[in-house]
Amino acid sequence: MSDIAPELRISLENTPYARLLGFRLLELSEGYAKVAVTIRPEHFSFLETTDGALVMSLVDYASACAVNTLGEIRVGLQFNINFLAAAPAKGEITAEAKTAHAGRRIAVVDMSVADNTGKIIAKGTSTAITSQNQARLKS
Repeated sequence: MSDIAPELRISLENTPYARLLGFRLLELSEGYAKVAVTIRPEHFSFLETTDGALVMSLVDYASACAVNTLGEIRVGLQFNINFLAAAPAKGEITAEAKTAHAGRRIAVVDMSVADNTGKIIAKGTSTAITSQNQARLKS
């Protein structure tokens, strides 16, 4: 699958949770996704800094987009993230997800998050499993 079906891209772009947080799907190709969010005050923790949950949600979304371009619906099984630096309090953060392995049942995705200067602020991996319900998303 070299071209991503427009219906799949539209479905991924219109994920309710991603829309709620203001995520934007910038790039999508087979096994790869790049997504971004502009930081808003609603993304702050009680410390008045960008909440780590926003960073985790962004890479989770990027991972889901990347792994679901491979022709089968996959859902998250495991997620790991390492924070390398604080997220900025303003500007934009961008996440990239690249599928490192896609077997019949399990896929592994490498992820990174960068601030608006290009500095990597988080790295992670996720594992996804092929869903039993393949009717939900058409690629």
